[in-house]
Amino acid sequence: MNSKLLEMENISKGFPGVQALSKIKLDLNYGEVLALVGENGAGKSTLMKILTGIYEKDEGTIHLEGKEINPSNTKQAQDLGIGIIHQELNLMPDLTVAQNIFIGKEPKSALNFFLNERKLNDAASKLFEQLNINLNPRTKISSLTVARQQMVEIAKALSYNAKILIMDEPTAALTDEEINTLFEIIYKLKNDGVGIVYISHRMEELKKISNGITVMRDGEYVDTLKTEETEIDKVISLMVGRDVYIESKEIVKVSDQKTVLSVENLNNKSVKDINFHLKKGEILGFAGLVGAGRTEVARAIFGADPITSGKLTIKGKEVRIKQPKDAVDNGIGYLSEDRKHFGLMVDMDVNTNIMISTMENHTKNSFVKKSSLSKISQKYVDKLRVKTPSIYQKVKFLSGGNQQKVVIAKWLVKDCDILIFDEPTRGIDVGAKGEIYELLNELVKEGKSIIMISSELPEILRMSHRIIVMSEGYITGELSREEASQEKIMNYATTKM
Repeated sequence: MNSKLLEMENISKGFPGVQALSKIKLDLNYGEVLALVGENGAGKSTLMKILTGIYEKDEGTIHLEGKEINPSNTKQAQDLGIGIIHQELNLMPDLTVAQNIFIGKEPKSALNFFLNERKLNDAASKLFEQLNINLNPRTKISSLTVARQQMVEIAKALSYNAKILIMDEPTAALTDEEINTLFEIIYKLKNDGVGIVYISHRMEELKKISNGITVMRDGEYVDTLKTEETEIDKVISLMVGRDVYIESKEIVKVSDQKTVLSVENLNNKSVKDINFHLKKGEILGFAGLVGAGRTEVARAIFGADPITSGKLTIKGKEVRIKQPKDAVDNGIGYLSEDRKHFGLMVDMDVNTNIMISTMENHTKNSFVKKSSLSKISQKYVDKLRVKTPSIYQKVKFLSGGNQQKVVIAKWLVKDCDILIFDEPTRGIDVGAKGEIYELLNELVKEGKSIIMISSELPEILRMSHRIIVMSEGYITGELSREEASQEKIMNYATTKM
């Protein structure tokens, strides 16, 4: 039998103002994990959306098991045995977990009219048992964290009898334990002959999980390499075509010991007895397992979630923050882990998204001074190397990493003294990740103070002056940069209160 499961040849795709793909090729064998890598905007997700019928290609051919296919919608692709786990979550928030997993293929009652909820929930429970996930099938998606929604996406993709499974940043919001569970599932699927296209910016994962690596850059095919014969440095070089900032040899020192934010005895329905302080020019890392309460602390400080008790002090003055506007007025900016829903207006252009937080400063007699807005937004597009044909491109046409940069630019324009970055490099390629690290260090040099929440322990250890560790809604430990290690963090992260 031909070992080729999938062959994509000369695939091209354009969007308004952007040539996303130009004559791309991709070959996938039975039982192979093929890593698909490239910087944000390289065209990886676009190529996979063509394969799964979300986009139509402009030219090129696709052969599945030797037969030419042209899926024009996701159902056709699913019927052909092609499943995908999206980088951007694609779930219906008002439906339950089980309803999302089996949407379009729900078990019916004996009369074939009413939905059989019992069978639906039982089937979902069996999937979760296979995945080793502790989730109630009856829970509404809207009540789940991003990480748990990602696990629902994985279960949904595996609910189809897939020949090809595309995983677009599947581990971005997962803990180490959840990642190991996912890898075990991947090994089983490989043994069953399923071909897997694995998109990830975590270079360390490629050696563990892939057989081959296909590299893309700026919408073009670069090379395909055998993983066992390839050094990661070579992959990065092919991806970016330039030197990459990974880490500075010495962390930027805290500018002074002045406390800019003090949190005392903060409580709400999700977190208990939260006490910590943030110094001027400091990066304070927040570590912990999924569900530990890190994001909930950030949302409470920013006024997105109500506080039942506690005291917030900014620069020595007690403040009351009941809504996000109060936080912004007090010099706090918040980059949410879910940029799509809480950080961006995806149908608006880059210029509007960047300048929205300071629009009132650029108006005269109720008229917006467009020239001043565009000059400032262009400055930050250049500073952050946002890949966009112009500042008037709609944000929805940008890659995930470039969308993240637009959110960061919005808060830099606002000139907030305290910045909360929740998973700032989630779904961002190695080149852009280095740029974010460099930016964080530049900000603390300027005297900004940063709370950084990250699920990547190497990132926390690399960038933080101090590290707060949480477990089950409580702070369970605090470590200085000098004493911190992955082992100590994990010890505190698994502490029961």
